[in-house]
Amino acid sequence: MKRYISELIGTMVLVLFGCGSAAIAGSVLGNLGIAMAFGLSIVAMAYVIGDISGCHINPAVSIGMWIDGRMEAKDLIMYIVFQCIGAIIGTALLATLINTAPSLGGYMATGLGQNGFGAASSVGINVYGALITEIILTFVFVFTVLGVTRSEKTSVVAGIVIGLTLAFVHIMGIPLTGTSVNPARSLGPALFMGGVALQQVWVFIVAPIVGAVIAGLAHKGLYDGE
Repeated sequence: MKRYISELIGTMVLVLFGCGSAAIAGSVLGNLGIAMAFGLSIVAMAYVIGDISGCHINPAVSIGMWIDGRMEAKDLIMYIVFQCIGAIIGTALLATLINTAPSLGGYMATGLGQNGFGAASSVGINVYGALITEIILTFVFVFTVLGVTRSEKTSVVAGIVIGLTLAFVHIMGIPLTGTSVNPARSLGPALFMGGVALQQVWVFIVAPIVGAVIAGLAHKGLYDGE
């Protein structure tokens, strides 16, 4: 149970500070600042809960680990459940904080860092572009996670490498889709925002799963037999 609770806490922190930076300080930080907020959230949690749960805090990472044979199906399901709960709690905390600051106009005005395409994208990317973007970004992220955590030699710096990788995929992805690469991170804000965000969230659940499966299979194929 400690592993599952750790995943809940880690995902809560990722959503609260990552999506919070986008919602509250996005105009000040810019895309690079938001990207670093997501990345630094991973770095912080990796060195706190990494020894307990592995610090997946992302269903896509857990799926990749499962495909690579590093976790059982039961744990995969429980990880995903607790990651989603953590994301919802993180979003609830963020919405509450925003609503306590009258000058922000409420979370429906600021948004909650939700993902989107079409009119909900700053560059107007269509649904096909959004799917392709999220598959590619998730593949790169999960492939990196699997690679850097494979050996004890690199596991010492895994948290930093993973955090920086999450930041760099955000740099390109934020203008396109807001960058998901994490179904739980997308689900939380969509549930609270409703409307278009909730209608479009399927893209940010399906695409990261596809990207994770490809990454898991690619990594397993490359290292199989070694």
